[in-house]
Amino acid sequence: MTATKEQFFKPAKLSARDKAAATDETARGIIALEATAREKKTARLREMRLQQQAEDPAPPAQKKSRKRAPTPKKA
Repeated sequence: MTATKEQFFKPAKLSARDKAAATDETARGIIALEATAREKKTARLREMRLQQQAEDPAPPAQKKSRKRAPTPKKA
């Protein structure tokens, strides 16, 4: 068995850039996973809504009557 440098010396510390790059890569991965999950959920909910609308169409909307403001009396 041959001795290696890693057995006797501590590995070099990561620089600030390396740490930032690792954090950035991890964060981007998490964001991508969340975006994928959100898109799947949106597609599933859209399908459910369209299926429900096809089975039970909504009744036609009734017109709402507006109340008129009283007209000012002339003196």
